[in-house]
Amino acid sequence: MTTTPATFITGVDFLCIPAKDFEESAHFYGTVLGLPPVKRWGDMPAAEFQAGNVTLAVMEPTAFGQEFRPHAVPLAFHVDDVEAAHEHLAAEGVQFVSEVFDSGVCKQAIFLDPAGNALDLHHRYAPPSADAPAAGDPV
Repeated sequence: MTTTPATFITGVDFLCIPAKDFEESAHFYGTVLGLPPVKRWGDMPAAEFQAGNVTLAVMEPTAFGQEFRPHAVPLAFHVDDVEAAHEHLAAEGVQFVSEVFDSGVCKQAIFLDPAGNALDLHHRYAPPSADAPAAGDPV
């Protein structure tokens, strides 16, 4: 029997964002959110966009044999000023499902992309808790 070492996963290469209409979603992520395009997946309805240190793969799951289901919980995008980012995106017609709110450690505002995926403008202003687990510690 072969065993896999505990450290065989060394990172995350990309996160997938399901699209109903690839062109509409690609426009949203590339133009409305202003994320730099990285790579188009040939003639398939999928492309990658760079969001800081995370690559987002926007793709029509039905073209890959999967069912379309939007993400119900938000992917949080770091911004320096949540209020300013909220105002900018609202002026672009982006649908927000929350106003800007303060959790006590960060400010956030949740919005939807054209396919109904939940996204979040996020800015943590409080330092991490001293009792928070260190990276690699069990939660």
